[in-house]
Amino acid sequence: MTMQPIIHSSAWRSCERDKSSFCIQLSSRQLEAMDKALQAVRKKTSDAEAITRTDFDLTDIRQDIETWRAQVMENEGLVILCGFPVNEYSKQDLGMIHFGLGAHFGEAMSQSVMGERLGHVVNVGGKDPKERAYRNSTELDMHTDACDVVAMMCLQKASAGGYSGYVSAISIYNEILRRQPDLMPVLIEGFHYHRFGEEAPGQAPVTEEKIPVFSFQEGYLSVNYLRSYIEMAAEELQIALTPKQQHALDLVDEIALHDDFALKFVTNPGEAVFFNNMTVLHNRTAFEDSQIESEKRHFLRLWLVAHQPRPICDSLRIHAGRGIEKQEGRSTYFCGEFEHSRFDDDEGRM
Repeated sequence: MTMQPIIHSSAWRSCERDKSSFCIQLSSRQLEAMDKALQAVRKKTSDAEAITRTDFDLTDIRQDIETWRAQVMENEGLVILCGFPVNEYSKQDLGMIHFGLGAHFGEAMSQSVMGERLGHVVNVGGKDPKERAYRNSTELDMHTDACDVVAMMCLQKASAGGYSGYVSAISIYNEILRRQPDLMPVLIEGFHYHRFGEEAPGQAPVTEEKIPVFSFQEGYLSVNYLRSYIEMAAEELQIALTPKQQHALDLVDEIALHDDFALKFVTNPGEAVFFNNMTVLHNRTAFEDSQIESEKRHFLRLWLVAHQPRPICDSLRIHAGRGIEKQEGRSTYFCGEFEHSRFDDDEGRM
């Protein structure tokens, strides 16, 4: 592990960058290429999850995709593609476009025990903290998911709230080194994580090994962070976090949510955010939905294993690169018990 600040384009801060600096307005040529790929793949299947990179032929914009991929995987870690004509396609077609484009970044993983690889981020659980947070309306802490790349396309924004937030983990690392480098060993050692009821058959409800918040592999710094699961694991194991561990987690949260570091904005219909889950944390503010079904908040989500993945330590492959194992008859609702006050505050799992 280096204990020196990292100077790289991935170490951005919101006080220096705004949403527009990450936006790419899609050209008519790029949109036509995606529509062409959609019309061709429709002749083979109507199932978005059956689409492969070969099926969704984007040869005409291969170089554009490589530029976007490089921005996500090698540079800033975040790109916002703007201008998808969401009013001109059905939700099924938009799912096929999103899945097909995502296939050029990586292989889609299962996102829950329901086995869905094209996730629909919609509010079905209200403010119930036992529902996975991509299916409720609660506020989320800054966190990472269990993949290389996350891709989110907005079909409909909330009637109120629902702001997206993104922050560079590299900048958080640098700031901790500047403020309190004595806490870095705690974050490098890592924590056990609760599996929130989504462990595979025969698997323990808590990770067997500690997962580092910050780790280096072949010179690449990566992050894994989901505080609510760390605290659930501590309760499950009946091993209280030490004051120093609590302090370290508090500092990560403080920096991650600070206005100088966190980029906060409304993701509008027709915008798709692709980001590197190993270098960028994300969150969402609480939101209120419209009473009109067709106007309720709706995003499409992909968890992707990158075709050219970032080198990471084995412990970060929480689901072994396959996603959460599908279990027939199961839903995303957590049937176990938890008592921690963070869940009483309507914070949950993405």
